Amino acid sequence: MTDVVMHAAAPGHLPGFITAPGETDPLMVGSVIFLILLVMGLGSLYFWLHSIPERMAHGTGRIQFQLVGVLALLALFTHNNLFWVLALFLSLVPIPDFWTPVASMAESLARMAGRRAPSPEAPEQPVLPLEPPAASDERAGDEARP
Repeated sequence: MTDVVMHAAAPGHLPGFITAPGETDPLMVGSVIFLILLVMGLGSLYFWLHSIPERMAHGTGRIQFQLVGVLALLALFTHNNLFWVLALFLSLVPIPDFWTPVASMAESLARMAGRRAPSPEAPEQPVLPLEPPAASDERAGDEARP
């Protein structure tokens, strides 16, 4: 290292964060690395927070999961917190399945009216004749005893 000539107005001892001209500034390099890690960490936290409603609605029905996902994406791209709050509430409250019972009733009524044949998905059970149960040999032997 070369001998550095100090200016006459400079104090005798300079702090460690002041570097000589032409040398790398370690404080600035450390600050840049810290800021990059901070921005990456905060961005990951932001995306993780935005995915909370979708993770909560993962076990629900398909339509509810898609609605929550759309609301979460709208909140992410528009920065409108109302969409995120709606997605959170929608993921907390299960939507009941109204369609399946109504479709089943309509199918049954159509079959009862004779407008539609039974669906091949549910084959009809064969009708068994009503007969009295046959007496077993043990019972017959018990009845014959005095």
